[in-house]
This record gives sequence, structure tokens and C-alpha cells, in this order.
Amino acid sequence: MGRARGPSAPGAGMPRTLSASDMVTPGSLGPPPTEPTDGEQAGQPLLDGAPSSASLDTLIQHLVPTTDYYPEKAYIFTFLLSSRLFIEPRELLARVCHLCIEQQQLDQPVLDKARVRKFGPKLLQLLAEWTETFPRDFQEESTIGHLKDVMGRIAPCDEAYRKTMHQLLQALHQKLAAQGQGPEGLLGADKPISYRTKPPASIHRELLGVCSDPYTLAQQLTHVELERLRHIGPEEFVQAFVNKDPLASTKPCFSDKTNNLEAYVKWFNRLCYLVATEICMPAKKKQRAQVVEFFIDVARECFNIGNFNSLMAIISGMNMSPVSRLKKTWAKVKTAKFFILEHQMDPTGNFCNYRTALRGAAHRSLTAHSSREKIVIPFFSLLIKDIYFLNEGCANRLPNGHVNFEKFLELAKQVGEFITWKQVECPFEQDPSITHYLHTAPIFSEDGLYLASYESESPENQTEKERWKSLRSSILGKT
Repeated sequence: MGRARGPSAPGAGMPRTLSASDMVTPGSLGPPPTEPTDGEQAGQPLLDGAPSSASLDTLIQHLVPTTDYYPEKAYIFTFLLSSRLFIEPRELLARVCHLCIEQQQLDQPVLDKARVRKFGPKLLQLLAEWTETFPRDFQEESTIGHLKDVMGRIAPCDEAYRKTMHQLLQALHQKLAAQGQGPEGLLGADKPISYRTKPPASIHRELLGVCSDPYTLAQQLTHVELERLRHIGPEEFVQAFVNKDPLASTKPCFSDKTNNLEAYVKWFNRLCYLVATEICMPAKKKQRAQVVEFFIDVARECFNIGNFNSLMAIISGMNMSPVSRLKKTWAKVKTAKFFILEHQMDPTGNFCNYRTALRGAAHRSLTAHSSREKIVIPFFSLLIKDIYFLNEGCANRLPNGHVNFEKFLELAKQVGEFITWKQVECPFEQDPSITHYLHTAPIFSEDGLYLASYESESPENQTEKERWKSLRSSILGKT
């Protein structure tokens, strides 16, 4: 089965301002700059791993730096990620800027320059971390206005502040421009086509004609996966499940801003159907068996690389009914390798085997000596499911109205790990001819797949015969 290679693994560093360990390792938080309210204990750490909660106002205050206080990076990421469940980012930024101006007396005609020089670098660091990790929070002109206003107030105290702010805004605009060129446009070819639109020449040889080496195709699939993952913002995981906050009078925040996440799920579905299409199209069972064995080898190489999402898509495509019913085809396939892969991705025990393999890949990533060993591409639908159940299983607020911060620490841990993985640079050189095929090759609807399957191997029972007759009538216009 292809070339034997040792399992590779995943992971890489966060941006300079936010490392993975910073985000997910609990630590004690310094005393808040104002007195706690609503019955909270003075100096109660919010990152000590113990059950913790606080009012939204107190959590916002913990985010605001002072001359001698700066919030932990883990706290910054956790709160910025989860706060959008309770307050829109633009409003949060407005409140943070207002608190900074008020507490540092930046609205006075004469500023205390020594004080501002202690406070200024901390404010710039907070804004740098915010814009680096959640650039989409700054898409509206009003948010940029808040940045410019608060920085304009401290700039006279040190010319370096103005230069740093200019660099920060430049980097922000570049990130927003890059994210605006997301992968959604690649989905135009994803619409299934019916069997009658099949090209005159069977397409089953086309993939093998473009790429006949399983390892090469696994590399190119990894390239596509990482490119698509790169566009998904951490906030999309929260916005995907956002519900109306019972204490808020406004509509849910950003319930529709999950385009990149949805595009990635569509890519998984496309790959499933592409695999099934390629298998069902050949007229001869020997050729179909050849395609099946090719995809088994590709799946194995994906596992070795650490690309679990493509692996699951390939297995799912081969397990679709139009493919699995091809008994004569499967009889010619050496299935031992396939069964091993199926066992790794077995859903039994909440995907216990897969989770063990994922943890192993993640561990190897942390000690990687090469970029290839850093790759971890999780089975994305299961990651979404885990986050969904975390969200559904715990209340956002406690009975006293406090924000359930413990829940959001766990959410930040899961999302933070994903961010680390998605920032890995793909070590494989892109082959445009292969990636173009993966994005644009025709795929067939479920009905089209069934019809192709029945044409390849005749219906075996009355149910299949009736379905075949119905499909031929509706798709091919035959009686």
C-alpha cells in the first residue's frame, strides 16, 4: 500500500502575541484595578482552574490594562472569544476605550506624561493581541474610529506610539484583505450534476491521469485543507452556536458570520462525493477496484501525515451506499488495509480510537523537528460537535446572572488548540493541476451516484430495481 512512512504529526505556534500555551494554561490573574462587585471575592483568580464566575462588567474591567496591571494572555483570548455571546465586539471595544480614557484621565487638557508612558505600551499590546487574533472584530469603521481616538490621546506623549499604531492598522488591513479572499469562491463547482450530464469520456481515469501517486494526492489534499482552515476565525466557533442572551435586549451577535466554517464543511462533503463519483464511474469492475485501492492508499497516507479530515472524508465516500453495494467490485479489493483505517475512525465510544490517534499526533507536533511532523488536521465535524455539546451542556450564565467563565475556559482550550494547528505552514509544494481538479471536477448527486452504481452492477432486489427504474425515468427520461 503506497510507500511506508512513519506517522507524522501536527501543531505549530500561535502568533507572536498569543502562544498556544498562553491560551490554554490556567494561571492566576493579578488583582483587578477596581473593586469587585456583585458579591465577588476580592482578588479571586479567574484562571486558577477552579469554578469561577463574575459579572460582565467585572470581566470587562479585568480586560482593561493600567499603569501597573496587564491581563494574562490566556484571559484576553478566553474573554474576547466568549464575550460576543453577551456584547458585540464593537460595543466591547467602545467600553474598553472609555474605561482607559476615564481611568488614565486621557480626557484632560494636560496629560501626566510619566503615567501615560507606563500605560501606553500595555494598551498597544492589548490592541495588538486583539487585532491579531480577532481581526474581523474591526471590519466596521466605527471600531477603527475607537482605536484612532484612544491612541490619538496618548500619541503626544511619545511619537513611537503613533508609529506603532500605524503599523498595527497596516497589519490589520492586510489580514482583513487576506481573509476577504477566502475559499468561498472555490465552491462554485460543488453543485452536484445529474448522471445524464456525464462527459462523453468517463471521468474515472481523469483523477488517476492527473495524479496516480497516493502520497502525492494526500499531500495536495493536505494543502487544500490547510488553506481552507487558515481562513476560519476562532470567533466563528462561538458565532455558529450563538443564542439570544436572556439578559440582553438586543438580537444575537453575528449569528450569520460563519462563512469560512461553513465553506470548510462543504469542502468535506465535496470530497466525500468526489471519492464516490470516481469509484462509481468506471464501467469495468477491475477499474473500479483499482480506484478503490488507490483511495485506500491515499487515506493511509493522509493518516500518516496527520490529515484526519481528508481521511474521514475518503472513508465516508467509500462507505456511501452507492459504493458499498458494489459487491463484485469490493470482491477484487484487498480490504485489510481499509478495515484498519475504518477501525481508526470507528465512531464507537465517541470516536475513542480517533481521539487517541489525534492526541498522539498533537503530542508529536509539540516535539516536532520538521514542519511535516507539525501537521494536525482534525476531523472537523467532530470538533464542531464537541464544541456544540460543550455549549449546550453548560449555561452561559449562572442563576445569579454572572458569566460562567469556567465554561469559556474550556471553550478557549478547544478553540485555541485548533488555532495552533491551522497556522501550520504546509510543507508540501502545491501542484495546481491536482488542486484545481479537486476543486472543480464534476461530482454527482446522490441519485446520480445510485444510477451510476446500478449501471455498473445491476440491482439485486426489488427495492433496488424499483429505485433504478424511478431514477432512469426521472433523470434520463426513459420509461
